[in-house]
Amino acid sequence: MKIFITGAGGLVGSALVEHCVANGDEVVAYDRASLDISDRTCVDELVSKASPEVIINCAAWTDVDGCEGDVVRSDAANALGPENLARASRNVDASLITISTDYVFDGTKEGFYTQRDNPNPLSVYAKSKLDGERRSQLQHARTIVVRTGFIFGVGGKNFLSTVVERARRGERLKAISDAWGTPTYANDLAFRLRELAVLDLPGVFHVVNSGEGTSFATFAQAALELAGSNESTVEFVSFDSLSRPAPRPRNSRLRCLWSERLGLKPLPSWQDGLERFVDRISQKHTKERQFGG
Repeated sequence: MKIFITGAGGLVGSALVEHCVANGDEVVAYDRASLDISDRTCVDELVSKASPEVIINCAAWTDVDGCEGDVVRSDAANALGPENLARASRNVDASLITISTDYVFDGTKEGFYTQRDNPNPLSVYAKSKLDGERRSQLQHARTIVVRTGFIFGVGGKNFLSTVVERARRGERLKAISDAWGTPTYANDLAFRLRELAVLDLPGVFHVVNSGEGTSFATFAQAALELAGSNESTVEFVSFDSLSRPAPRPRNSRLRCLWSERLGLKPLPSWQDGLERFVDRISQKHTKERQFGG
């Protein structure tokens, strides 16, 4: 396949580029510096030049609190951008996969959110992501929306991705013990994104690692245990104790109604993904110590 990837410098984008190249795909990849997806003219030109079979949009502005204070930028990156890519995809007869978020739900439900549940976004970020879902679907019938959340992986800057390294630096960490999601290893997400590209079946998919989900605190405990770090470096705090600009869902666990019915096997458990992630960063840490990196 010829795959056009946006946001290639980010956590998911870099994992996706690595996975697709390893599978022999022809990859055309752009990071944020080389492609602003809110720039319609630039999007049209680059997509037309590449003429890919599929576009996978990993570009977004994911600073939830930052978005709360800048609606215009949030809408440009998370709503207008996917719409531009959908239009460009339609013009070259390519399919589009765009990544959305578990935050489109309000978190009041117990259990898992599926495609049967109505979104009710709480924050500017979540509203812009839902708008991006809808705009892209309206622009192009061959659009696949992938909702995911609690993403972690190599190169990530969020809490789940950095907890081990921060603990090794001796930082005092705070982890929320009463907010839940379904952790998703970026490498496993990349695997499923490519499967969906091959499937080419429009719709909304929830893509997360298997399991019952977990809290930030339990995830942090598991990560530090695997890394052999001191668990006492993590302080458990409540969801309501943190004063943050943007509201967030207390429960954003996801489950997909369609994947297994379409022959897509469940992704490995989040614990399995976490073990592979910690092993990878531990190997990197060992090499850096050996070679003074």
